[in-house]
Amino acid sequence: MAQPSVHGRFIWQELMTDDTAGAADFYAKVIGWQVQSPAHPNGDYSVFANARHPVGGVMSLPQHARDAGARPHWLPYIGADDVDGTVGRVEKLGGKVLRAASDVPDVGRYAVLADPQGAAFGVYHPLQSAAPAAGQPGHGEFAWQELATTDFEAAFRFYSELFGWQSLQRMDMGPAGTYLIFGRNGVRQGGIYKLSAQMPAPYWLSYISVPDVDAAAGKAREHAARVINGPMDVPDGGRIAQLLDRSGVLFAIHSQTGATQAHEAAAPKRSAAKPRPAKPSPTPASSAAASDGASVGKAAPRPAGKVAKRAAKKAAKKAPKKAPRKAPAKKQAKRAAKKAAKKVAKKVARKAATRRGARGAGKTVRRAAKRVAKRAGKKAAKKTAKKAGRKAAGKRGGRGRRR
Repeated sequence: MAQPSVHGRFIWQELMTDDTAGAADFYAKVIGWQVQSPAHPNGDYSVFANARHPVGGVMSLPQHARDAGARPHWLPYIGADDVDGTVGRVEKLGGKVLRAASDVPDVGRYAVLADPQGAAFGVYHPLQSAAPAAGQPGHGEFAWQELATTDFEAAFRFYSELFGWQSLQRMDMGPAGTYLIFGRNGVRQGGIYKLSAQMPAPYWLSYISVPDVDAAAGKAREHAARVINGPMDVPDGGRIAQLLDRSGVLFAIHSQTGATQAHEAAAPKRSAAKPRPAKPSPTPASSAAASDGASVGKAAPRPAGKVAKRAAKKAAKKAPKKAPRKAPAKKQAKRAAKKAAKKVAKKVARKAATRRGARGAGKTVRRAAKRVAKRAGKKAAKKTAKKAGRKAAGKRGGRGRRR
C-alpha cells in the first residue's frame, strides 16, 4: 500500500541543545509534552509527544555542528519524497548541504541543508507516513512556521521550486515590510518576512500550539525562561509569544481563537467600569445618589449660584470706591498748568522789558502772560490728565478704561 506523500509538509522538529535532560523537563512542564526515550543510534535522543502522537525530538548538539559555529536551536524538517533528489536540487538552486543524506535504521532518511540566504532546515522521508491531519493543530503540535530572512522574495522562490509552496497572501506590515503567507493546496503553513537588522542571520521559528499563551508564558518564566516578544494578538485571531528557554534557545507558542476570545471577553469587563463615571446611565446615577445622600443629586448645582452672587457683591462694593480716583488727575493737571504759565510769563516779561523798556512792560507782560497761560494751561492739563489716566488704569487692572 502506497504511503501518503509528505513532500513540502513540515513533519518533524528537532531541538539540539547542551542540556537534553533539562530541556526535556522544561518542555514537559511548560508545553505538557510526554518525553519518550526510544533506542537511537545517538544514544541520548528523546522524543516529545502530545496526547496523540510524537511531534519532535531532543538531542545533544553534535560536535561537527559546534565546529561549524552552530549554537543550540530548533531545526524544522520538511517532508521530501526523494531526499537525495531534493539535496541535489538545493545545491543547484544555490543552497548548501550541512549534513549529507543518511539513514536512521527503521526510521527513515534525512539531510540537513541551508537555503541560499543561510537559514538551516532539514529534509526527511520517514519509512511510515500518515496523511496530514484535518482541521486546526492539536495542543502540543507545531501550528505555524516562520522564516525571517534577508530576501523574502528570493527565499520564497527557492522553497517554492523545491516543495511546490504557494503564495497565499501578502500582508503589509508597514515599516517592517511584507509578510508573505505560504502553503500547499490552499492550506496555510507559515510566513516569510524580512529579517530585522538586530538579528544576526536568517532563521526558522516554529510555533507550538498551547491552550493559553499567557498561562504557558507565565509557566515558562517560572522555569527560568525569558519572554522576548508578547504575549500579543495576531491578525488571524490567535495569540502568540516568543521566548528563550532556560538554555537560551528561541521558540514560540500560539493559542487558538477560543483562548483568545476568553482573554478578549475578560478584558472589556475590566475596562468597562472605568468609563462609567464620565457618562453615567440612569441606574448608576440613582445608586450614587442613594449611597451619597443629597450631595450628588441636589447640592451639586447650588455652589455655582452662590459663588456668582458673592462675586457680584464684591465687584459692586469695589466699583464706587475706585471711581473718585479720577479727581487727583484733574488737580495734578491744574497745578502743572499754573506752573507752566508762570514760567512762560516770566520769559515773556523779560523779553518785553528788554524791547520796550520798563514803562510799557507791565501791560505787555500781563496780556502775554494771560494768552500763554491759557494755551499752556490747556496743553499741560491734557498731557497730565492723559498720563494720570494711564497710571490709574494700570493700577486698577483696566477698570479705569471701561469707565
